[in-house]
Amino acid sequence: MLQAKHIMTTPVITFFPETPISEAAKTLLEKHINGCPVVDASGALVGILCQSDLVAQQKKLSLPTVFTLLDGLVPMTSMSDLDREMEKIAAITVSQAMSQDPEFVNPETPIEDIASLMVDRGFHTLPVVEAGKVAGVIGLEDILRTVTGQK
Repeated sequence: MLQAKHIMTTPVITFFPETPISEAAKTLLEKHINGCPVVDASGALVGILCQSDLVAQQKKLSLPTVFTLLDGLVPMTSMSDLDREMEKIAAITVSQAMSQDPEFVNPETPIEDIASLMVDRGFHTLPVVEAGKVAGVIGLEDILRTVTGQK
């Protein structure tokens, strides 16, 4: 049975939280990859930055619906959601644009589970974590190459 360790890409291109967003975008484009794990100084996974996170910087800001109560405005949605959206739009470092606490798999995760996770959750990139460190990364292309016998 094929597992993550058989199809993952290594070595892994990673970003640090303080990496400038312009540098990260350039790397994703030059390397033709959808996303990269974000690691701290010890190599532990802290987030993931995908092309979709960068595209989100260009989207329209959706203002929360409010109602008036006793001459005050009361938001109908969480203000923390608006704060996070504003932070992503104005991001200048990877930490401000990345998705925090990303899903990941371990080297023994079966390819069927990886494919299900990617399809069900809409992921294009999954980090592979072993002993608390990023050991590899799996993208949709890695699965397609395996299925077609090209890897």
